[in-house]
Amino acid sequence: MSIPPHSTAPEVVCIGESMALITPTGAGLAAADTATITLAGAEANVAVGLVSYGHRAAWASRLGDDPIGTRIASEMGRRKVELWVERDGDAPTGVMFKDPGVESSAVYYYRKGSAASRMDAGFLSPAQLEGVRIVHTTGITPALSESCLRMVDQLFADARGVGAVVSFDVNDRRALWSAEEAASTLARLADAADITFVGRDEAERIWGTATPAEIRAHLPHCGLLVVKDGDVGATAFAGSDEPVFVPAPVVDVVEPVGAGDAFASGFLAATLDGADLADRLSAGHAAAARVLRIAADLPPLD
Repeated sequence: MSIPPHSTAPEVVCIGESMALITPTGAGLAAADTATITLAGAEANVAVGLVSYGHRAAWASRLGDDPIGTRIASEMGRRKVELWVERDGDAPTGVMFKDPGVESSAVYYYRKGSAASRMDAGFLSPAQLEGVRIVHTTGITPALSESCLRMVDQLFADARGVGAVVSFDVNDRRALWSAEEAASTLARLADAADITFVGRDEAERIWGTATPAEIRAHLPHCGLLVVKDGDVGATAFAGSDEPVFVPAPVVDVVEPVGAGDAFASGFLAATLDGADLADRLSAGHAAAARVLRIAADLPPLD
């Protein structure tokens, strides 16, 4: 993989799997005659969002040496995201099908044994992370395989070792692992991160924590905890300071998938810009609103 030296390092590196996203047009999956092919991947979505706000971001992962992998790499490059990508001739790029709806969308994964699931500890070295300000990943990545979990654990340690901020979005994917394994592993990683994003409903499903205050009590060591509560708003807990709440704007929702990734990108962009905590939450809401108004996970290119 070709990675620039630390003197020209991007501000943020996002690590995780991307897949081809197949979305039916005109009807649901069971009845549609046509579909669109785009890309899907939480960490890639965050990288694209950061670039759209004028920041340098890299996406690190593994792709199959196949047309889908080529398509994903091409699209990320077209969106000016820097690629820290290995190609695997023995494992495929994953595929995801979406059955969209206004209230919720059903998704179907075909990613077992994918190239990205073969990431392991040392995939990114400390030397490669020198100069990076934020290292971002999600709870999807450690759920892909035991080797990916080892990679994330090592990544947290190596990022801290070079002075980077560790950002973690819980992003629980129920289909990828058991409820018991998810609850313990996600709590451990979320509590260890410098910045953690979690949905209030997601936290209640995983840990039984029904309010932002209960989530904070469950994750007391995280430096900055951001609890998102859908169309209600978001609450940030920074150290022992009083929590900061910013209500969500009213949005005519077309399709909800991808809004959480957009929120993270807006929040992290404002963090890099030195904004205060309330403005960072507002930036997250504004970024999420952009994606909520469209059927795709990513905003269209200007």
